Amino acid sequence: MEWISNSQIMIVGLGLMGGSYARALKRLGYSISAIDCNEQSIRYALENGLIDRGYTQPDAAALSAADAVIFALYPGVFRNWIETYQHLFKSGALLTDVTGVKSCLVYDIQSILRCDVEFIAAHPMAGREVYGVENSDDRIFRDANYIVVPTERNTPHAIDWCKSLGRILGFARIAVLSPEEHDKMIGFLSQLTHCIAVSLMTCSDNRHLADYTGNSFRDLTRIARINDEMWSELFLMNKEPLLQQMRLFSEEFDELRRLLENEDVEGLRAKMRLSSRRRAEFDQ
Repeated sequence: MEWISNSQIMIVGLGLMGGSYARALKRLGYSISAIDCNEQSIRYALENGLIDRGYTQPDAAALSAADAVIFALYPGVFRNWIETYQHLFKSGALLTDVTGVKSCLVYDIQSILRCDVEFIAAHPMAGREVYGVENSDDRIFRDANYIVVPTERNTPHAIDWCKSLGRILGFARIAVLSPEEHDKMIGFLSQLTHCIAVSLMTCSDNRHLADYTGNSFRDLTRIARINDEMWSELFLMNKEPLLQQMRLFSEEFDELRRLLENEDVEGLRAKMRLSSRRRAEFDQ
């Protein structure tokens, strides 16, 4: 299935990300159906023109008509959904996802999936600190990264199709990583940063921080308002890569503390210069 105007797209899960996908694809003229157990989410999406049809339960006719199915579910729910409802997919349908962990999920999904349906994993590196379809916004994809995560089971056609999805959604950069490479990278870039933000907010019980703080603290803790159900599941499903990144961070922080304790001005300045150089490279 190519990304042509008469393609039938099904989105399973109408939260922030599923809703943002729906907004982008509907604006581009695609026929969009959605499934979400929350009736209010479906009603909102219909009333605001995000989708053409909505269901609170898997609908056999709608799923059998879908050329592509995009899953925006928690990892465990996603796996169970595939096991239970894959018999409803159209033969030849292509499936993709938005899930934040891959190694512990992608191989399982591909091993249980029918041979006439293909799942190609992806991870949109975009989001907001709010949740729900009412906060969806396809502008979050602009200037953002999109990671395609194939395995040896995937065909070149499906990989190209998934890349093209990232392009039409408006992502600025599209990368390809293996599930293992993805999880190592995401453990550092996303999960570790959330751990740091949570630790900053929980290490002090001062209720008057907002009266004193500047932008530094606000910027560092922007992601500390966290969905505990989703992120605890993601942390546990990516436990070893995340623990490795936490150990590396702890070692680096300990080194910075030693430099301070020893009043090693040159050592401190060297660390800061290295940090500034790497940030400059990042900004480019």
